[in-house]
Amino acid sequence: MQLSSAADLWDALAAEAAAESPLWGEALLCRNERRLVPVFSTLCEPVYALGVETIYEGYLLHYGRPRLFAPADADIALLLGDYLYAHGLVRIAATGSVAAVNDLAELISLCAQSRADGTGGDGSAWAATAACLGDGGLAGARAMLRERRDASHLDRAAREAAGDEAVERALAAHRGHVG
Repeated sequence: MQLSSAADLWDALAAEAAAESPLWGEALLCRNERRLVPVFSTLCEPVYALGVETIYEGYLLHYGRPRLFAPADADIALLLGDYLYAHGLVRIAATGSVAAVNDLAELISLCAQSRADGTGGDGSAWAATAACLGDGGLAGARAMLRERRDASHLDRAAREAAGDEAVERALAAHRGHVG
């Protein structure tokens, strides 16, 4: 599904989650409380935007401050985050790009490991994945973060693909959501 505006992205994400489960509908923030700022979808091709922001909202439910949801408790937040991960991957799969699905699955795994280890680098991993989504060329850069706690290769890949200014904006927005 290609969207015509950023508002369509948020409306689709909220409506589909609410339709999936009454729990997700109850967890939606009131419209005036939502922080509807795209973060990493600004770095990828438009066809991937909704999937990327869906997965990122799931990530924020696990590790940060979500933009659309305020679940009643940590258990609902975890389940909703998992739902959004899965739903976002389904959206990406619908584009027909197996490589993009693999990139995002690798990202989810890498970020979970980085969070568990306390190593950081998740912003660079998100930026590089979004900017290079479907290219399949990040294995070495991911290994550097996973094995050596070095995010510089991911950061460089993101900047080469999307430009310094776009990556800086995305990383600043990301820091605002994860602290």
